[in-house]
Amino acid sequence: MKRSVFFISDSTGITAETLGHALLAQFDDLEYRQVTIPFVRDSKAAEDAVDRINAAAHEDGARPIVFSTLTGSDLHRAVSASDGLVLDVFNAFLRPLEHELQRGSAHATGRFHGLVDRAVYDARISAVDFALKHDDGEGLKGYREADLILVGVSRSGKTPTCVYLSMQFGVRAANYPFTIEDVERDSLPEVLKAHQERLFGLTIAPERLCQIRGQRRPDSRYASLTQCRMEVRTVESLLRRERVPLLDSSTASIEEIATSILHRTGIERRVFP
Repeated sequence: MKRSVFFISDSTGITAETLGHALLAQFDDLEYRQVTIPFVRDSKAAEDAVDRINAAAHEDGARPIVFSTLTGSDLHRAVSASDGLVLDVFNAFLRPLEHELQRGSAHATGRFHGLVDRAVYDARISAVDFALKHDDGEGLKGYREADLILVGVSRSGKTPTCVYLSMQFGVRAANYPFTIEDVERDSLPEVLKAHQERLFGLTIAPERLCQIRGQRRPDSRYASLTQCRMEVRTVESLLRRERVPLLDSSTASIEEIATSILHRTGIERRVFP
């Protein structure tokens, strides 16, 4: 039976979604329909949310699960009166923290994902801009300003990892894909040699690479398993020879890849999500 799961917030709903998904992932084979309702900041919005929860309960024949990060007590009471199982994400942790710190919390709307610190926000935007300008071997002259340069064969996960690192942690990340010419030379490209201490390699299983490339260029040499095996084998050998750290991205999520890179390199997390 598919359950309805609601994520309700007076801000973006990202916090409720993040924690809710982490908890629901602990239940194997659970099927659910996700409904996110952000910006619930007045009684009308709360009533509309309750109507949607109650309608889902009637349609599913089971209580919807509701993850709430509402900070207003009136709004929370209104949603708690619905036909759903309402889990108050903030109060589960705020009450013990208030007791331990011996002070009340701000209960401020949107504090977590709002624009609280302009300098921190600007650093995040600057890092994202850097990642986009230095994607796929572009902006080579700017490599000296990079915290990290991801290298590897084409389609091994470098671009999404760089964007995630910049958005989540303010890391100035560039990436360089090894071209066919680079692979055939079997040596570190000249443009990378001056920045070797910033390099980090991503590798991938040839079969997975073949699948990914096949979606982009089906029936091409670029996507053939033979080509993928040759490129992966050559680049892995080259990076190990040059003592460049290497991580297999075949079965890891972007979040896992990014966290592993930060852990292994010691790069500072400048921006927290």
